[in-house]
Amino acid sequence: MFTGIVQALGRIARIETRGGDLRLFVDATALDAEVALGDSVCVCGVCLTVVAREAGTLAFDVSNETIALTTLGALRAGDGVNLEPALRLSDRLGGHLVSGHVDGVGHVVSIEPDARSQRWTFEVPAALSRYIAAKGSVCVEGVSLTVNEVAGNRFGVNLIPHTIEATTFRHKRVGDAVNIEVDLIARYLERLHCGDAL
Repeated sequence: MFTGIVQALGRIARIETRGGDLRLFVDATALDAEVALGDSVCVCGVCLTVVAREAGTLAFDVSNETIALTTLGALRAGDGVNLEPALRLSDRLGGHLVSGHVDGVGHVVSIEPDARSQRWTFEVPAALSRYIAAKGSVCVEGVSLTVNEVAGNRFGVNLIPHTIEATTFRHKRVGDAVNIEVDLIARYLERLHCGDAL
């Protein structure tokens, strides 16, 4: 589990094709946390397992399932990535509970200035829109955000300067693809509701 509070910006050091899928090597020297083999790290919203370490570089195997359902397959050497180590029970829950299991890929629709902040609008697959509610939480690229408004399959958020500077949002542009994880509670509520109907 994670909180959606990005701890560091990493950079893709290299990508290797291995047996039909990928191994990502991430320069994580900025990550001020002890990360061991087998630990989980949230990389742009995707929970990945550390399979190798070399100096400040962490290696992650990425399955074809993950490549198909996230933006990780589009990463290139030099690209920035949001990093968050797994939540410990003693940690503060600054964002919301995030599993790192991406529900789908959305897109940036607009970026507008709003005083010192920015208003961002995202579009998500129609099947995900029902799980996104105004003043609820959503995870975009591994960042916990509060939803301002929802209209159909689009939703808006407000990004303060710190969030833009401390994450990969500073490099995102209109049209870019982003990993979306809806609120965990919304998914379980739907499952419970469907179970009652059976």
